[in-house]
Amino acid sequence: MSLQAGTLLGAFLIALLVLSWPLGWFIDAVMAGRIRLLTRIEAPLYRIAGTRAEDEMGWLPYTLSVLLFNVLGVVAVYLLQRLQAMLPLNPQHFGAVTPDSAFNTAISFVTNTNWQGYSGEATMSYLTQMLALAVQNFFSAATGIVVAIALVRGFARHSAQSIGNAWIDLTRVTLWVLLPVSFLLALFLVSQGAIQNLAPYQDVTTLEVSHYQLPKLDADGQPVRDAQGDALMEERSSPTQTIAMGPVASQEAIKLLGTNGGGFFNANSAHPYENPTPLSNFAQMLAIFAIPAALCFVFGRMVGDARQGWAVLIAMTLMFVTGVIAANHYELLGNPQFQALGVDPAGGNMEGKETRFGIAASSLFATVTTSASCGAVIAMHDSFTPLGGAVALVMMQLGEVVFGGVGSGLYGMLVFALLAVFIAGLMIGRTPEYLGKKIEAFEMKMVAIAILVTPLLVLCGTAIAVMADAGRVGVANPGPHGFSEILYAFTSAANNNGSAFAGLSANTPFYNSLLGIAMWFGRFGVLVPVLAIAGSLAAKKRLAATAGTMPTHGPLFVVLLIGTVLLVGLLNYVPALALGPGIEHLLLFK
Repeated sequence: MSLQAGTLLGAFLIALLVLSWPLGWFIDAVMAGRIRLLTRIEAPLYRIAGTRAEDEMGWLPYTLSVLLFNVLGVVAVYLLQRLQAMLPLNPQHFGAVTPDSAFNTAISFVTNTNWQGYSGEATMSYLTQMLALAVQNFFSAATGIVVAIALVRGFARHSAQSIGNAWIDLTRVTLWVLLPVSFLLALFLVSQGAIQNLAPYQDVTTLEVSHYQLPKLDADGQPVRDAQGDALMEERSSPTQTIAMGPVASQEAIKLLGTNGGGFFNANSAHPYENPTPLSNFAQMLAIFAIPAALCFVFGRMVGDARQGWAVLIAMTLMFVTGVIAANHYELLGNPQFQALGVDPAGGNMEGKETRFGIAASSLFATVTTSASCGAVIAMHDSFTPLGGAVALVMMQLGEVVFGGVGSGLYGMLVFALLAVFIAGLMIGRTPEYLGKKIEAFEMKMVAIAILVTPLLVLCGTAIAVMADAGRVGVANPGPHGFSEILYAFTSAANNNGSAFAGLSANTPFYNSLLGIAMWFGRFGVLVPVLAIAGSLAAKKRLAATAGTMPTHGPLFVVLLIGTVLLVGLLNYVPALALGPGIEHLLLFK
């Protein structure tokens, strides 16, 4: 790792710790209702809605409430896209989004994935961007946080039949955590140069006529290929350029803080209107990790043992730092095939990088966004070296528990913690316990479902796409890299990340439908068993610690937790990784 990259990583980790500790205190206080001023303000809202903060739910009503909330979100986002041509705040007069793309986008934003098979500035009206996409950025983030809080309550409570009130939790997270913090970040981004307006797009005359090539498309919108399978290109030129406007900063803030990742522009955080300066880039990376890191401290506070939160945070940080070092290393090596052309690759692999930020920041951002279920990008992951791109793949395939999404990272890591103590219990011949709760058959069945659902979706989805003509036709790079593009797409969808290798033409009925299914079950196939675990743990009695109780806050447990994540979370994907990035890396040296 270069000195620049090491300094940037060190500054990032220090700033993250300084920011996340007080944020964790605030989230804990808000969710427990300890800030009296806020509870007084929200009380009338509960009366209007016909609920009370004291009315708590068991795990099944809580789960049904969360599911209903998200199903209604899918319907609302779908209808807004399909009707946007008839709705206001559409100065560019964009037409209705196609049914398959609207279906995919609705599920994508509701599940906190924000996979985008379209160009935002060329497809979505201002009203759709604000009322459909930005609103769901808040609601999907709130869903992940409240599920994590409910699971932690399961550990903290004993002999209880409830895990909280879903409607109260969703209101508090959205109103007092996500909205104010997003407002502050949006103001900061505007101060750096991000735009925030409702003006029509601006057409400007350029100093020089632009000449460029575009793939020739057939009647179905797919690239036309020659006999060798290469896309045919058409020459184009233009003396003008259209500068997109819009309410960018407000959506940018919550896309990062909520680990959503969906950009206002197709270029995402590489666009200067979304990410104007190196300082804004640093702040964006911090925003992605801020709430996931803070929730580790919330976990420690709620269970009454801060060391438990530190253990989880340290395990996440060690895996994250390893990923950053690996990604930076392989991107700095560059492409060895340049040597055959007489070019020294010592300058590193700048292909697909945002030149304002360089290799160090691009590698760090790529690892941050794929460790969290964010998907915001400042570099083209498709242009990373094979093993540099493999780091992004692996960070997602671990289940995005290395900080992970807001809420989903913590509850995913706690699921692995349950598995870790179960394995340890088998090794020493003792009934497994975690935080004073005995881990029994029901919990382990739910853990198995939560851990296995995403690998099944990723590997089965990839296999279907590789076998189907409709899946292969979207691949612009045949061979191992094309396979990696498909694998990345389903890994990103099922793990609710949303980033892409971007060499795959995925805005087709085939991919929109299949990826939509992967996103939905990747989110709720994990969420439902997690809430079932929460309910089961809350009803258990708390056992007193004895001399035989395995401590879950020391270095030994951190190592056991990391080993469980790597062995169970990653081994499912090793054959697929070998067929994609592994073979592609070896081909560089042939």
